[in-house]
Amino acid sequence: MSFDRRTRIEQMRNADRARDRRNRVLVIGLSVVVVAGLVGFGTSVLLDKSEASEKKHAAAAQDAKAAATDKEKLASEPIEGLKTWDAKKLTRNHVTTTVTYPMKPPVGGDHSPVWMNCDGEVYEKAIPDMNAVHSLEHGSVWVTYTDKASDADVAALAKRVGKTPYTLMSPHQDQAGTITLSAWGNQVTVDSAADRRVDQFFAKFVQGAQTPEPGAACTGGLGAQ
Repeated sequence: MSFDRRTRIEQMRNADRARDRRNRVLVIGLSVVVVAGLVGFGTSVLLDKSEASEKKHAAAAQDAKAAATDKEKLASEPIEGLKTWDAKKLTRNHVTTTVTYPMKPPVGGDHSPVWMNCDGEVYEKAIPDMNAVHSLEHGSVWVTYTDKASDADVAALAKRVGKTPYTLMSPHQDQAGTITLSAWGNQVTVDSAADRRVDQFFAKFVQGAQTPEPGAACTGGLGAQ
């Protein structure tokens, strides 16, 4: 093989090696760019999600604070037409004999040893007064209504009770008013679920200061029959 031919072959080999190096450099460079882009995109997405989460939590905290403020305001307002009974005169004995209450629905007095479940319970049928009074002793609000209440009002009250712990609801045909809200030693009658006094009563008396046994259970008692 002549010198010129060997030189050309060596030059071709050098050119191939140089091309391979350039290709490897290009591939590595492109890989770095792609990885950097992916990392940057991922970081951006994570930052966006983190920012959105922070905004969501901040909004939730603000809503909770506003709700607490509204509840405090409602609880501090006088309730027009509110009837009250001296808590010291409302006996709290557990009895198994029938109790005749001076008010309908009752707001206190001797009662059954077993409470009605009151963790947002909506009863479609009338419930025993003596068990419901025990629920009031635990700090619940009892919503009752007659057949004069509109379907819309009953549905609205049921929705309200269903999402409020320490409340219960049932029909009560013996009461004078269309809709009655009762707590231990306290009671108000309204004609509509939209009456502001409903909000006031819930804010003031659900586990309110009138509760003889705050924190007592509202589950594990008597349920729907």
